[in-house]
Amino acid sequence: MSLDHPLNSLGFAKPPAQTRVVVAMSGGVDSSVVAAQLAEEGYDVVGVTLQLYDHGAALAKKGACCAGRDIHDARRVAEQMGFPHYVLDYENIFKDAVIEEFADSYLAGATPVPCIRCNERVKFKDLLQTARDLDADCMATGHYIQRMVGDHGAELHCAADANRDQSYFLFSTTPEQLEFLRFPLGHLKSKAETRALAAKYGLSVADKPDSQDICFVPNGNYASVIEKLRPGAAEPGDIVDVDGTVLGQHRGVIHYTIGQRRGLGIGGLADPLYVVRLDVDKRQVVVGPKDLLATRTVPIREVNWLGDGSFTDQPEREIAVKVRSTRPPAPAILRVINPTEGEVELLTPEEGVSPGQACVFYDPESSRILGGGWIWKGR
Repeated sequence: MSLDHPLNSLGFAKPPAQTRVVVAMSGGVDSSVVAAQLAEEGYDVVGVTLQLYDHGAALAKKGACCAGRDIHDARRVAEQMGFPHYVLDYENIFKDAVIEEFADSYLAGATPVPCIRCNERVKFKDLLQTARDLDADCMATGHYIQRMVGDHGAELHCAADANRDQSYFLFSTTPEQLEFLRFPLGHLKSKAETRALAAKYGLSVADKPDSQDICFVPNGNYASVIEKLRPGAAEPGDIVDVDGTVLGQHRGVIHYTIGQRRGLGIGGLADPLYVVRLDVDKRQVVVGPKDLLATRTVPIREVNWLGDGSFTDQPEREIAVKVRSTRPPAPAILRVINPTEGEVELLTPEEGVSPGQACVFYDPESSRILGGGWIWKGR
């Protein structure tokens, strides 16, 4: 194809009909709209849905991705829009790469974010390789995030709709993956626009509710999932203050999270107490006053750098960071320790920062995501 052919909407210098795009379809409205829109524009669309766990069990659960109902919904969209659709059994890969680590890190007193690991280790690794094997030019997803092309290649930017932005969950996307990925919904100003597009294409999922839970954690009940994966994990122990004084008993460390105040069963105290630490080895839930939750220094590892140059180019830089998905980026200083580790100093201390969470880096002057790392306990 001539290089002077105008770029199509996915950035390739050839007609849409000669551009193959694999669309990762969860069965929800977002990825369905992406697939339908690209098909209508004339692209060579191939829909792929991942079966990530036993969907016999999943059929009893609504509102999570990749359950049997969702596979059916994705297939219907593909039939309606006239493109092929495949279901890939990734159950073993998902269990090994995501669920097992989720259980282990939760038992170690961390607060894991399995959706990031799923993107990193399954969707943008194995599925992306499958897309390459299918001779696709790119892979598209329904994530709310923007890919822009800058002076040094593809850049990751926040979604136009800050309420839908999914940058926190995609910080570990590598530069190489970003070259191959496309996010057609990132520029939309609201979810209402997405649903309007679904209605325009006559999709059966136009009014389907958004999924809220982690797909393999029904009703957000982490503890019940951990107990199934790790029998005996819910052993009782002591609730202690920071000096080690026993204040009460708990029914298993896995039932508690950093920052938790309610449900501790140690009422009658003058000042409210919060979970400030989980000591798995001693089977202790450590509680203390709220000011002990404030964190200023955050050690991070497994750093993925998406800025220009390399992570180690500048030993120290001013950035903005998110330590949880629901908060806006806050001013911070990033210091490099080695190519995969760093330390973040929060200019305003944050409460409830826990090992296992992600710390995502943002350019304070723009919408660009500069990468991120995983919070850990430090040396």
